[in-house]
Amino acid sequence: MCGIAGIFHIETAKPVDPERVKRMTNAIAHRGPDGSGVWTAPGVGLGHRRLSIIDLEGGAQPMHSDDGALTLTFNGEIYNFRELRKELEAAGYSFATQSDSEVILHGWRHWGLDCVSHFHGMFVFAIFDARTKQLFLARDRLGVKPLFYAAIPDGSILFGSELKALTAHPALRREIDLSAVDDYLTFGYVPDHNCIVRGVSKLPAGHYLLLQLGQPLGKPVQYWDLDFSKRTRGSQGELSEELLRLMRQGVTSRMVADVPLGAFLSGGVDSSSVVALMAEASRQPIKTCSIGFDVGALDESEYAETIARRFATDHRSRKVAADDFGLIDKLAHHFDEPFADASALPTYRVCELAREQVTVALSGDGADEALAGYRRHVFHHKEEQLRGLLPQNVRGPLFGALGKFYPKADWAPRPLRAKTTLLSLARTGPEGYTDAVSLTNADQRHRLYSQRMRGALDGYRGETYMENLMARAPAQSGLDQAQYADMKMWLPGDILTKVDRTSMAVGLEAREPLLDHRLLEFAASLPERMRIRGGQGKWLMKKTMEGHLPHDILYRPKMGFVTPIDQWFRGALADEARALSSSRIFAQMDLFDSKMIAKAAEDHIAGRVNNGRLLWQLVMLEKSLAGLFG
Repeated sequence: MCGIAGIFHIETAKPVDPERVKRMTNAIAHRGPDGSGVWTAPGVGLGHRRLSIIDLEGGAQPMHSDDGALTLTFNGEIYNFRELRKELEAAGYSFATQSDSEVILHGWRHWGLDCVSHFHGMFVFAIFDARTKQLFLARDRLGVKPLFYAAIPDGSILFGSELKALTAHPALRREIDLSAVDDYLTFGYVPDHNCIVRGVSKLPAGHYLLLQLGQPLGKPVQYWDLDFSKRTRGSQGELSEELLRLMRQGVTSRMVADVPLGAFLSGGVDSSSVVALMAEASRQPIKTCSIGFDVGALDESEYAETIARRFATDHRSRKVAADDFGLIDKLAHHFDEPFADASALPTYRVCELAREQVTVALSGDGADEALAGYRRHVFHHKEEQLRGLLPQNVRGPLFGALGKFYPKADWAPRPLRAKTTLLSLARTGPEGYTDAVSLTNADQRHRLYSQRMRGALDGYRGETYMENLMARAPAQSGLDQAQYADMKMWLPGDILTKVDRTSMAVGLEAREPLLDHRLLEFAASLPERMRIRGGQGKWLMKKTMEGHLPHDILYRPKMGFVTPIDQWFRGALADEARALSSSRIFAQMDLFDSKMIAKAAEDHIAGRVNNGRLLWQLVMLEKSLAGLFG
């Protein structure tokens, strides 16, 4: 795992100052503490920070082809590089190293643009081809690894693994994109189709971008997508057998490393399944780690201990305080863009713990998105069945009127919030699901914004992109649409961003075996009854793992990392909540109505309304904006 950065003069091949490239890579030095490299030629400069994982001696970058025509800077891992190497050797290519980086170089020469379809892994890379004066940028299918890019006034394109690599370049204009603020307040993260800095783009997952000297900047090209529109057939036994085969394949392919390797273990279904399959494939005890909390209601460490004993892992656990909010400033620095998923705090702590003993850690991320494991999937599936009973022109007015007059009960569990359900049923499926995953709705945001902000947005709604994404999804059902949207927005924008930034902050490589694209393609083809049945999400996965994991691990209620932000803002962080209304950066940018922010803070502190999540969003937004524009 590494960090990359570079400059490409797309108009004319002007000289590139190597110090500027070095400045960009130094900004992301935490991603690669084991080494650095900068290479420049007329019109191009590539930089690299290295975290050594495979071929510790021979994998230094930027890496050149044997004839010097190709130069590569690469972040990630190609898990099938050994198989590809054999194929390329059979085609006449010779190798000087044992690294996956050299496989990418020869793969580009052999397959051209189609090389990305041959690579199984998590990656972003840039290849400069001196023969054609082209720069090829590519990102892995799911977006496990990030890549930002932007055009600057001197006619060059900047790119880097993190936004801070681009902002380290003095010619990048730092202007806020107000639509990204609305996206952030809608979802709690800035989705990949937007960026908080105007003019900066993120290369979408499953896309590449080909830059040609002397030609204008084009648009990214999609080379892979997840298709929910087809259904596979087979008995439960046959489908379970195939799912287990693909899970094993995902796990074993990600256990290749020349450095110590382990796993995160929360005691949930996903991480426990990964550890079970790792233990099955390893002759040595697997190194596992987990974080516990000093508040029993938030602590899952006993379940992790159960799995550790069952598979005789070398397990380490650490208790952290539930009021562990001292990381806020550090997280704001590492995320650059505002990021409001508070589970980033314990995720950072478990990465920190893992890094004490290993350099690579496998996680259970991805199964909920692939196999409909979130409670919101179960609710949406049921709502879609109800929507199918009445046409929209009847359902909308009927349930809309009922929902309008039904009392609000935010305190109740979701199934008992009849007002929420009625209002959701009044909407289309995409509108209802988008509202379910939104943190604040358009009316709430509108009341919070300043008059200038409302005018500047000119009717822009963060929800629109997701609603359209679901409507256009390659899908047969509303559940398919919801999972597709999660794969395209939530997964790269929240889950994978969280793991990438927190793991890279401590120099740890995190790998996600349940995001193997072959497993995801199979999961997307499963009949709905194999994903959700009897109110249970991930139904087939749980049935498949019954012979491997205890019943109480498989079927206990889903928890995950829970952070008590509501209590924080009524206690130790109450003053921070109050200070938001007089924020210098908010006032400077004229984003919000300070009186509305003050009211939101006081109502929460007094216990009249639960605004904890909103206040957390605003705190993280303020810190991000101060770091980028202050």
